Amino acid sequence: MIDVNVVSKSYETDDICLLELARPDGAALPPFSAGAHIELHLPGGLVRQYSLCNHPSESHRYEIGVLRDPESRGGSAAVHDQVNEGDALQISEPRNLFPLEHSAEHHLLIAGGIGVTPILCMAERLAHQGASFEMHYCTRNADQTAFRQRIQQSDFADRVSFHHSRDEPSTRMDAAALLGSPKPGTHLYVCGPNPFMDHVLETARAAGWEDSQLHREYFAAEAINHDDDGAFEVQLASSGEVIEIPADKSVLEVLLDKDMDVPFSCEEGVCGTCAVRLLEGEPDHRDVFMTPAEHASNEEFAPCCSRAKSKRLVLDI
Repeated sequence: MIDVNVVSKSYETDDICLLELARPDGAALPPFSAGAHIELHLPGGLVRQYSLCNHPSESHRYEIGVLRDPESRGGSAAVHDQVNEGDALQISEPRNLFPLEHSAEHHLLIAGGIGVTPILCMAERLAHQGASFEMHYCTRNADQTAFRQRIQQSDFADRVSFHHSRDEPSTRMDAAALLGSPKPGTHLYVCGPNPFMDHVLETARAAGWEDSQLHREYFAAEAINHDDDGAFEVQLASSGEVIEIPADKSVLEVLLDKDMDVPFSCEEGVCGTCAVRLLEGEPDHRDVFMTPAEHASNEEFAPCCSRAKSKRLVLDI
């Protein structure tokens, strides 16, 4: 854990606040790469993940943008209502599940709403490297467009297209037109609300994009239907112990009930903190941080949300 202070709290829009975090003594923070996130420990014991949106070359501070979610489970409300300038907080070291593919010939960055936070960091990094890229930023209108002034004043402003669905006339992004001619050397990165990302990714796949060219990061998982969940067994490779997982509990819940030291954070398959190696068995993957190819390889398992299709899973615990 890293102790930090809230150096400043400002508002990009009516419902998006920007926190600047730094060590109390001003010492350097751990380096990070574009697309990385941190875990923020909030009042009341909540832990939430937020993408870093400042330039990766900066080591004296981290910046995160937080949307007040009307369906908040407490995290965004705590940031907006309880966290203030000068407060002392704790954060994790940065982790990146959404890295740039630096071998790409061209990068297509697509952001929807608050999904701009990692995308903006990517744009600044690519611009600094002199890499080929373009950015498309989709919001309802100009007033709800965070970082608009920062982007317009940047040296890559001419590579950014703003799309506003509620403007008159609408400048909504035409995903089919944008993604209709995939090129092998181009990689696509998308972040935003789940339906927005699903639309972009489905449109890309329908147009012939390879999964290896597609990169995404989810902020939240869709609700899972547990009606057909059944019991199964988990065997711990270190001890050989076999543990029964009932239909109404996750693997993580059962392990924590047994006072086992398992790292976790989001508890809904978004962050990847709890992921463990899967040694045997057929899982029912329900996380959203792994790619389809990673699911197919069955090398990792998310005990916070995923279950089993086979009677038993053997985990590297």
